[in-house]
Amino acid sequence: MAPDASLTAVLISALAMTAIVGLRYILTSGLFAWITARVRPGHYSGLGLQIRSEIKWSLLSAAIYGIPSGVVAWGWQQHGWTRIYTDVHAFSLWWLPGSVLAFLLLHDTWFYWTHRWMHRPRVFRLAHAVHHASRPPTAWAAMSFHPLEALTGAVVVPALVFFVPIHVGALGAVLTIMTVMGITNHMGWEMFPRALVQSRLGGWLITASHHHRHHESYQCNYGLYFRHWDHLCGTDRGLSSP
Repeated sequence: MAPDASLTAVLISALAMTAIVGLRYILTSGLFAWITARVRPGHYSGLGLQIRSEIKWSLLSAAIYGIPSGVVAWGWQQHGWTRIYTDVHAFSLWWLPGSVLAFLLLHDTWFYWTHRWMHRPRVFRLAHAVHHASRPPTAWAAMSFHPLEALTGAVVVPALVFFVPIHVGALGAVLTIMTVMGITNHMGWEMFPRALVQSRLGGWLITASHHHRHHESYQCNYGLYFRHWDHLCGTDRGLSSP
């Protein structure tokens, strides 16, 4: 492929992925905002200005997430970059769920430590304060990031696909879990049953009750999917009651 044609193809892929990420955000956050309006009428009353700000920052984040994803997607399709595979028998079947768990654990590790770093005073004022301007967070806040913060999140999955083999369907599962948990953890209320949240299993999973405490107290509960880093590092402060 000629250089100009390659550049055009990369740009188209990046723009397409940006549109996909943006549309995914609007549809999924919109769905959970609609659920909130039905289950908790008035829960977001008076937050119209905040929600508009969350949507603005989130759509900017969509571009920052979409561009590297689009470049990597083009490289995978045109040149076989990455370790994404399509033949379900290329690896043992147990690796289908195993790869999903591996991606979630690695993503969670990156998120925990970059999240703690972003709570250092200078970094917080520069970037992370945008996300914490959502008080209380809403279903629209999951991607409400300053561009510097969005960049730290945007590189994770595109980088992991170069090192960890994953079936394209399993990658779709990772992205679905990432989207749903990111939104439900910011809804400002707990949608999962108390029996799960307060169970032994729930003690290792992050839901809105856990993450809401972070938005209340800031210096605690830094994880994304799991609580093991918070437990190990003494930063777990338990659950809130959103």
